[in-house]
Formats: sequence, C-alpha cells, structure tokens
Amino acid sequence: MTAQRVVSLVPSITEALAQARPEALVGATDWCTHPAGLDVTRVRGTKNPDLAAIRALEPDVVVVNKEENRELDVRRLRDAGVRVHVTVIETVPDAVAAYDELFDDVLEWPRPDWLAQARELWCGPVPPATGSCAVPVWRDPWMVVGRSTFTGDLLRRAGLANVFADHADRYPKVEAAEIDAAGADVVLLPDEPYVFTDADGPEAFTRTPTRLVSGRLITWYGPSLVEAHAALTPA
Repeated sequence: MTAQRVVSLVPSITEALAQARPEALVGATDWCTHPAGLDVTRVRGTKNPDLAAIRALEPDVVVVNKEENRELDVRRLRDAGVRVHVTVIETVPDAVAAYDELFDDVLEWPRPDWLAQARELWCGPVPPATGSCAVPVWRDPWMVVGRSTFTGDLLRRAGLANVFADHADRYPKVEAAEIDAAGADVVLLPDEPYVFTDADGPEAFTRTPTRLVSGRLITWYGPSLVEAHAALTPA
C-alpha cells in the first residue's frame, strides 16, 4: 500500500522524501536541514528521537539507518506497533540500491529522476586513484573516516583514496599529528558533523594541505549525489 504518512530519522533520506512527495513526509529530526524551509514535525535528534511524538504522528513507516540511528529506538518503535524500515549504507551503490527498495517496495512511490542520474554517475567501475585524502569528522578527540564507510567509498569513486581506509575502525580516534603524518595529499575538513571552519581545523596541520568541503556533499546520500559528482570529480 502506498505510504501516506512517513517519518524520516535520516537527514539524507529526509531530503529525498521531501523532494519526492513533500505532503507525505510528516516528521523528521532536528538535523534534517534540507530542503530549506522543510515544514514538518520535528522529533529531536537521530540518536535521541522523541518516540512518543513519532507514535503520535501515526506514520505508515519510519525510515532509519543502521549507522545513524539506535537499535534500541528501532526496537521500541516496533514493540509499539510502528513499522520501521532500516537502511544499511556503506557504499554509494548501497545507497542507490537502498533507494530502489525504499521507493519500490516500502513506500510504493515512483523513483525520482535524480536516482537514475546518481546510478549513472557513481555506480560504474571505480576509477584509478589520482590522489589521497584524510577526512576528520570530529575533534577533541580527533576522529577520521576509516574503513567501510559511505564517505570513503564516495571519495574513492571520485578518485581520492582514503589513507585510513585500512584502519580496523570505521571512525578511528587519532591524534592530529597522526593525521598530518599519514601521507595524504589533502585533509578534507567538512562542516558536519563537526563544523570545521577557516579558523577551526586547518591550524592543526602543518605538513598537509587542507580543504574545507561541504559535509552534505561527502556524507549525505540522496539528491546531493548529483551535485557531489559535479563538485568532486574532474571536469
């Protein structure tokens, strides 16, 4: 049955659903910042959602992600009789396949045009690496993108090899000096989840050039994938 009332606890997916059928999106987290002016009930954060508020919205389905949301909240919603769909995304092809399933089988909505574009742009053979990078996502303590992450796969498909891709952890804690000495051609400093700026981040690196980048373009999976390809890959 076509979903008429949907709550999304994943910012990337919220953007996709709001573009596809805004009238059906009834709830989202405080972190769901796109599209601009999104007018839905806010249900707190990805890690501390207001479960009572979600239940009160009487959604046909709540969409979550294994990495971004807590298993405990999924279990509590399901125990309360709420249908929850869990996405698992560690690569760009994972994201495209997750949307195929979401639109075709869970929501029963038409696939949006951007999804075919993203598949065409990102899901072909992985090109040779033309450079290397490190991607901090937090400081105090410093944390970087490690193994088996969507961000790492996206950047690799854009030609940038992650120097921490073989680390045992997906988001390892490391010292800034270790990042600086890792041999990357560039340290990419996104504006989310930690908000790196000109005055907060680049000063920690004396050996490796830094570049401020949009966190949405390297960590979000959704309509931004089309924009990300234009911004990250050579012309």
